[in-house]
Amino acid sequence: MISEDKSRISHLSEEASWAFLLSETVGRLAVTDGAQPDIFPLNYVGHEGKVYFRTGEGTKLHQLVVDSHVAFEADGSDDTTAWSVVVSGSARAIESPDMVEVLNGLPLPPFAPTLSYVWVEIKPIEMRGRSFTMDPELKHN
Repeated sequence: MISEDKSRISHLSEEASWAFLLSETVGRLAVTDGAQPDIFPLNYVGHEGKVYFRTGEGTKLHQLVVDSHVAFEADGSDDTTAWSVVVSGSARAIESPDMVEVLNGLPLPPFAPTLSYVWVEIKPIEMRGRSFTMDPELKHN
Protein backbone atom coordinates (compact mmCIF):
# COMPACT_ATOMS: atom_id res chain seq x y z
CA MET A 1 0.00 0.00 0.00
CA ILE A 2 1.23 3.48 -0.86
CA SER A 3 0.76 6.10 1.83
CA GLU A 4 -0.09 9.64 0.83
CA ASP A 5 2.81 12.01 1.40
CA LYS A 6 1.12 15.40 1.66
CA SER A 7 4.50 17.16 1.45
CA ARG A 8 4.61 16.13 -2.24
CA ILE A 9 1.24 17.78 -2.98
CA SER A 10 0.94 21.55 -3.40
CA HIS A 11 -2.21 23.58 -3.88
CA LEU A 12 -1.69 26.08 -6.67
CA SER A 13 -2.60 29.74 -6.59
CA GLU A 14 -5.03 30.96 -9.25
CA GLU A 15 -2.11 32.59 -11.08
CA ALA A 16 -0.08 29.34 -11.05
CA SER A 17 -3.16 27.36 -12.08
CA TRP A 18 -3.65 29.64 -15.11
CA ALA A 19 0.03 29.30 -16.02
CA PHE A 20 -0.25 25.50 -16.06
CA LEU A 21 -3.59 25.62 -17.87
CA LEU A 22 -2.15 27.86 -20.59
CA SER A 23 0.80 25.49 -21.08
CA GLU A 24 -1.42 22.72 -22.48
CA THR A 25 -3.93 22.45 -25.32
CA VAL A 26 -5.93 19.30 -24.51
CA GLY A 27 -8.36 18.97 -21.62
CA ARG A 28 -11.63 17.34 -20.63
CA LEU A 29 -15.08 18.91 -20.44
CA ALA A 30 -17.55 17.42 -17.95
CA VAL A 31 -21.24 18.11 -18.57
CA THR A 32 -24.57 16.71 -17.48
CA ASP A 33 -27.98 16.60 -19.07
CA GLY A 34 -29.61 16.55 -15.65
CA ALA A 35 -29.55 12.76 -15.43
CA GLN A 36 -26.23 11.47 -16.71
CA PRO A 37 -22.77 13.03 -16.57
CA ASP A 38 -20.57 12.87 -19.63
CA ILE A 39 -16.99 13.84 -20.34
CA PHE A 40 -15.36 14.89 -23.61
CA PRO A 41 -11.70 15.32 -24.50
CA LEU A 42 -11.13 18.51 -26.46
CA ASN A 43 -8.55 21.08 -27.37
CA TYR A 44 -8.82 24.52 -25.83
CA VAL A 45 -7.23 27.90 -25.52
CA GLY A 46 -7.19 30.33 -22.62
CA HIS A 47 -7.91 33.98 -23.34
CA GLU A 48 -8.56 36.90 -20.97
CA GLY A 49 -9.36 34.73 -17.97
CA LYS A 50 -11.69 32.33 -19.77
CA VAL A 51 -11.38 28.94 -21.46
CA TYR A 52 -12.53 28.57 -25.08
CA PHE A 53 -13.05 25.60 -27.36
CA ARG A 54 -14.75 24.89 -30.68
CA THR A 55 -17.41 22.28 -31.24
CA GLY A 56 -19.92 21.22 -33.84
CA GLU A 57 -23.62 20.59 -33.53
CA GLY A 58 -24.05 17.54 -31.33
CA THR A 59 -23.98 16.15 -27.82
CA LYS A 60 -21.64 18.69 -26.18
CA LEU A 61 -23.51 21.67 -27.54
CA HIS A 62 -26.91 20.13 -26.76
CA GLN A 63 -25.92 19.38 -23.16
CA LEU A 64 -24.64 22.93 -22.67
CA VAL A 65 -28.08 24.23 -23.68
CA VAL A 66 -29.76 21.90 -21.15
CA ASP A 67 -27.35 22.80 -18.32
CA SER A 68 -24.63 25.44 -18.69
CA HIS A 69 -22.81 24.40 -15.49
CA VAL A 70 -19.64 22.57 -16.46
CA ALA A 71 -16.31 21.40 -15.14
CA PHE A 72 -13.15 21.50 -17.20
CA GLU A 73 -9.89 19.72 -16.35
CA ALA A 74 -6.43 19.79 -17.85
CA ASP A 75 -3.24 18.19 -16.59
CA GLY A 76 0.34 17.61 -17.51
CA SER A 77 3.66 16.35 -16.25
CA ASP A 78 7.38 16.32 -16.76
CA ASP A 79 10.11 14.18 -15.19
CA THR A 80 9.70 15.68 -11.71
CA THR A 81 6.23 17.22 -11.43
CA ALA A 82 2.64 16.47 -12.38
CA TRP A 83 -0.23 18.92 -12.12
CA SER A 84 -3.98 19.13 -12.53
CA VAL A 85 -6.27 22.15 -12.80
CA VAL A 86 -10.06 21.95 -12.53
CA VAL A 87 -12.24 24.89 -13.58
CA SER A 88 -15.90 24.97 -12.53
CA GLY A 89 -18.03 27.48 -14.32
CA SER A 90 -20.72 28.27 -16.82
CA ALA A 91 -20.48 27.70 -20.55
CA ARG A 92 -22.15 29.49 -23.43
CA ALA A 93 -21.89 29.53 -27.19
CA ILE A 94 -20.32 32.70 -28.57
CA GLU A 95 -22.66 34.51 -30.92
CA SER A 96 -20.96 37.89 -31.29
CA PRO A 97 -19.31 38.10 -34.75
CA ASP A 98 -16.66 40.44 -33.31
CA MET A 99 -15.75 37.95 -30.56
CA VAL A 100 -15.76 35.05 -33.04
CA GLU A 101 -13.29 37.02 -35.17
CA VAL A 102 -11.00 37.52 -32.14
CA LEU A 103 -11.24 33.83 -31.22
CA ASN A 104 -10.55 32.71 -34.80
CA GLY A 105 -7.21 34.50 -34.50
CA LEU A 106 -6.14 32.41 -31.48
CA PRO A 107 -3.94 29.32 -31.88
CA LEU A 108 -6.32 26.38 -31.60
CA PRO A 109 -5.54 23.44 -33.89
CA PRO A 110 -8.33 20.89 -34.40
CA PHE A 111 -8.46 17.95 -31.97
CA ALA A 112 -10.68 15.70 -34.06
CA PRO A 113 -11.31 15.61 -37.82
CA THR A 114 -14.78 17.14 -37.53
CA LEU A 115 -16.35 20.43 -38.51
CA SER A 116 -16.33 22.60 -35.39
CA TYR A 117 -17.68 26.05 -36.10
CA VAL A 118 -19.24 26.96 -32.75
CA TRP A 119 -17.00 28.67 -30.21
CA VAL A 120 -17.86 27.97 -26.56
CA GLU A 121 -16.69 30.05 -23.61
CA ILE A 122 -16.25 28.71 -20.09
CA LYS A 123 -16.44 31.51 -17.55
CA PRO A 124 -14.71 30.27 -14.39
CA ILE A 125 -16.54 30.46 -11.09
CA GLU A 126 -13.92 28.43 -9.25
CA MET A 127 -10.46 27.16 -10.14
CA ARG A 128 -8.56 24.51 -8.20
CA GLY A 129 -5.04 23.44 -9.04
CA ARG A 130 -2.61 20.98 -7.51
CA SER A 131 0.91 19.97 -8.34
CA PHE A 132 2.58 16.74 -7.32
CA THR A 133 6.28 16.09 -6.89
CA MET A 134 7.02 12.80 -8.60
CA ASP A 135 8.70 10.04 -6.58
CA PRO A 136 11.24 8.30 -8.82
CA GLU A 137 10.81 5.07 -6.82
CA LEU A 138 7.13 4.94 -7.78
CA LYS A 139 7.65 5.63 -11.49
CA HIS A 140 6.25 2.93 -13.73
CA ASN A 141 7.81 2.20 -17.10
